[in-house]
Formats: sequence, structure tokens, C-alpha cells
Amino acid sequence: MSARTDMDRNERHLFWTIPAIVASGVLVWVLWRSTADLDDIEARQLAWGTVGVLLGQHVLLTLVCAAVVLVAGVPLGIALTRPGVRRAAPLVLAVANAGQSAPVIGLVVLLAMAMGFGTPTAVVALSIYAFLPVLRNTITGLQGVDPALIEAGRGMGISAMGVLLRIELPLASKVIMSGIRTALVLLVGTASFATFINAGGLGALIQTGITLFRFRILVSGAVLVALLALLVEWAGQVMEMLVEPKGL
Repeated sequence: MSARTDMDRNERHLFWTIPAIVASGVLVWVLWRSTADLDDIEARQLAWGTVGVLLGQHVLLTLVCAAVVLVAGVPLGIALTRPGVRRAAPLVLAVANAGQSAPVIGLVVLLAMAMGFGTPTAVVALSIYAFLPVLRNTITGLQGVDPALIEAGRGMGISAMGVLLRIELPLASKVIMSGIRTALVLLVGTASFATFINAGGLGALIQTGITLFRFRILVSGAVLVALLALLVEWAGQVMEMLVEPKGL
């Protein structure tokens, strides 16, 4: 009972602490932006409309890449735990690991040279980079399901698909969601590199700050990306708690 009480207390802290930190960070930045004495370049780059557009581009790019990773990673992970295919899992994981081992900026630039600049190339590059956590956690989660439960389901006459949907996936859902959360945080951070191939996002502020030696623009871009990543991390942890089977 004590352990459960501690868990409930931690969950309540999670629901309030991280959003409070993000809200405080946003408020501090907004107040600074409203009162700072900016030169023409800084005022133009940090205009409310400009920041709003860049933020929207960043979030949209992250969501599109996340959808691609989910649609590709979860079904492939399920397939690689099925009899007759699971022997290929180490090879597929090795290939996925190689994709994430490469520096993301190198991957973005190489694909831009092959496919051209723009958002589609950024989606492909970032999806490759964030693919491994979802694939690996899907395989790990399904492999961690007690075989006795699977056999019990089959003994009750449940089909293989029914066992997967009603027993395996619900029990593996928390591990899978952990991989999705990791991928989302990776995507929020690496989406900053999309600006180098004309795909927009908050990375444009960082790039401008570096190029024009405008420290306040650089820090603003970095802070906004960090706050967005922290918010996504919180949302992922909340989703993990929501999908956890009751009684576990």
C-alpha cells in the first residue's frame, strides 16, 4: 500500500510540476520579450507572428514524423516477434541502430543532397533517426509478455490476432509508449536541424542567432525548443500512465 501511495504521489507531482515549469519558462520569456530593448534584426526575428509561425512549423514537423515512425515502427516490431520472422529481428535492429548512430545533421544533409531541400526530406531524415526507440521497445515489450498468459488465451480459443490485440499489446503498451515518448523528444530536438534544408521550425532562430552573432535570438530559439521538448516529455509520461493496464 505504501509503494502504491508513493506512486500516486509521484504521479500527482508529474501532472503539476513539469507543466508549471514550462508555463513559468514561457511566461518569463514572454515578459522578457515584451520589455527587452531589441535592435531591428532582433525585433524582426522575435516578432510574435514570426515566432508563432516557426513554432507551428516545428510542432507540425514533429507530429508528421511521429506519425510516420508509429505507422512504420509498431507494425514492424509486432511482425518481428511473430514465429518465422523473429529471427530477422537482430538484423533489422542493427540496421535501425546504424540509422540513429549517424549524426543527425549529417543524415539531414546527405538526404538533402540526394532528395533535394524541403520538408519531405526533413520528414524522411528525422523519421529514420527516431525510428529505433519505437521499434526496439515494441519488440522488447511484446517479448516481455508472460508466455503462460499467451498460452492461456490460446487455450480459451482466442485467435492469434485476438491474443495479440487483447493480451500482448495491452501488457506491452507501457513499454511501447516509453519508446514513443523517447522518439517524440528526439524529434523535437532534432527538428531544429530542419531549418538547414529550408524546412522551417524553431531552429531558424538558432541558425540566425549563430550567423548574425545575435545572442538573444540564439538563446530564445534554444529556450523555446527546450520548453517544447519538456512539454512533450511530460505528455509522453502521462500517456504511459494512461495506457498502463489496470491492476499492474
